Amino acid sequence: MANPAVSTEQFDLVYDVLSFSLATMMATTIFIWLRLGEVAESYKSAVIISGLVTFIAAYHYFRIFNSWVEAYSYDGDSLTPTDIPFNDAYRYMDWLLTVPLLLIEIILVMKLTPEESSSKSVTLGAAAALMIIAGYPGELVLDEADVSTRWMYWGAAMLPFTYIVYTLLVGLSSATDAEENPVVRDKIKQAQLLTVVSWCTYPIVYVFPMM
Repeated sequence: MANPAVSTEQFDLVYDVLSFSLATMMATTIFIWLRLGEVAESYKSAVIISGLVTFIAAYHYFRIFNSWVEAYSYDGDSLTPTDIPFNDAYRYMDWLLTVPLLLIEIILVMKLTPEESSSKSVTLGAAAALMIIAGYPGELVLDEADVSTRWMYWGAAMLPFTYIVYTLLVGLSSATDAEENPVVRDKIKQAQLLTVVSWCTYPIVYVFPMM
């Protein structure tokens, strides 16, 4: 698929956002891992995973950044799309790794037995991976004549998405409430809610090309 024509301002905006995101993820990774020694033993695994998530994200932002730069050439007056296609698939490759890890991170800080933690990590991680895998083919469908195909993949991705949202907000509520420390309990609930709210952008943005 040919790279779309963009103005210099549009190119610079994407360039700057990607650069800022890359720096943020790299700095966060360094900060998290350097502070690991200050973390209580029971939460160290979750904190290590947090660092892995930002490290993986930084790597993919670096690849996306390079791909964006290679997709256009500047002749001193205007931008021209090159023959090197912008690789949008890096987003999904990133999510395929980071989304399951984010869910496992939440599971590891909850009051669950080792068996329950392992079971929930596997089921939620698998559901997250399935959501990403099911949704990606639909992202490649941009022709208005094939909009029904995109809707089909959207619907397929929403099945595991709904399961994840239900599990976070309802299925794990008893485990969340079992946390005796009210501060920790509130933080877990906040993490669950923020995860769901931030993820709700995915199904909304996904349908934009179909409107």
